Amino acid sequence: MPNDELDLHVLREIAAQPASSQRGLAQRLGISLGRVNYCLRALTGKGLVKASNFRRSDNKWAYAYVLTPKGADEKLRLTVNFLQRKMVEYDLLQAELEQLRREVGESSISKRQD
Repeated sequence: MPNDELDLHVLREIAAQPASSQRGLAQRLGISLGRVNYCLRALTGKGLVKASNFRRSDNKWAYAYVLTPKGADEKLRLTVNFLQRKMVEYDLLQAELEQLRREVGESSISKRQD
């Protein structure tokens, strides 16, 4: 997964569930805990995410990750870029599928004539 795409997925998860643990984020995103930690540190360093700690009910400290206004703007920018990229991929895939349909249609017609 490219870094911009990972950043987008992490920012979206944080926006949806700010009190998620890093372990929970890793499980939902299907990536390693170390990669989530690295990504969160980078996002915090860029000023996109703010981490604040609180005491959980089991007397352990946990973090709540919150998007900063800059983080919300970046999430929007990444979403627009992601959508544009996926639309191009979709158009290319549709063209490829149409070409394959024509090839299959032509080959099935020529087989019937033989």
